[in-house]
Amino acid sequence: MGTIDRLFNRQRSVHEILGGGLVADVILWRRKNLTRGILLAALAAWVVFERSGYTLVSLVSSVLLLLITILFLWARSAAILNRPAPSLPELQISEEMMEGLASLVRTHTNSLLSSFMDIALGKDSGLYMKVAGSLFLLSVLGGLTDFLTLCYTSLVVIFTIPAIYEKYEEHVDGHMMKGYHNLVQFYAKLYGRCSGKVQQWISEAKKLN
Repeated sequence: MGTIDRLFNRQRSVHEILGGGLVADVILWRRKNLTRGILLAALAAWVVFERSGYTLVSLVSSVLLLLITILFLWARSAAILNRPAPSLPELQISEEMMEGLASLVRTHTNSLLSSFMDIALGKDSGLYMKVAGSLFLLSVLGGLTDFLTLCYTSLVVIFTIPAIYEKYEEHVDGHMMKGYHNLVQFYAKLYGRCSGKVQQWISEAKKLN
């Protein structure tokens, strides 16, 4: 790996670029059971929404209706039969949890608004190009498929491309860098030919004048 240039001259591994934590482990299939579970759950959700005709609101409502009906009938029958009622954890959100969530939302929202201001005021051309390119790509993909299918397809891509790249990183980097160098040489030759012809045309035009 030391003899092959890495893409973008990066010094960190793929795992480190992805954060190096649980998320990176899941994306790179280092916790295979968890990764498989997420993919199967996402596939099941896609099948339920796409094939059964359910929407998110109708599915959540149906599940909650079934849950509270089971708990209600269980509690009523337990009271009649002198049996213990269903044991439920204390359903309460702590103040610390809400403060942490609010702080997280505030931080990300402020970062998003700051980036929007930089773009709106023309301060960051690179950021504008990235955001504009991403939005254009989402617009094109959104016109080709629905939101749910796009989310599932994106999840599959996230769980496959990085893992495949990490496995064959040396070969991919070698071929990509070789292609990049060939492209640079091609454009250098093309530029040399074009500039030579332009200079020749200028010289001929001066002679005619």
